Amino acid sequence: MAERVFALPDLGEGLEEATVNAWLVKEGDPVSLNQPIVEVETAKATVEIPSPFAGTIARLHAPAGETVRVGAPLVTFDVQDDDAAVEEEAGPATVAATPAVRHRARELGVELAGIAGSGPDGRITHED
Repeated sequence: MAERVFALPDLGEGLEEATVNAWLVKEGDPVSLNQPIVEVETAKATVEIPSPFAGTIARLHAPAGETVRVGAPLVTFDVQDDDAAVEEEAGPATVAATPAVRHRARELGVELAGIAGSGPDGRITHED
């Protein structure tokens, strides 16, 4: 088992904090990925936050009614080690190239992932 701490995410619109209205889980509860775990209230809305992991709730860091700052620990999960490893693996890098450049690269048998683009924002051009 690995322990993962989940912090209050940025809820947008420049909000820096939220109040925990209600926990939808308790310590020791099993949770699945994207299961709603807590209801928080900001100055603009009430939002349910889903679980970013599948596992078990190890610790709730703030009681209902407490105000929590964005980035502060909200909940700690116990997750299977393989779940933790999957999160840490790098996904495939997105290659910035137009469809025409991608088509030409396929024709030539060129792998775009190994090319540093010289266009705007690192975009791969025909010249690259």
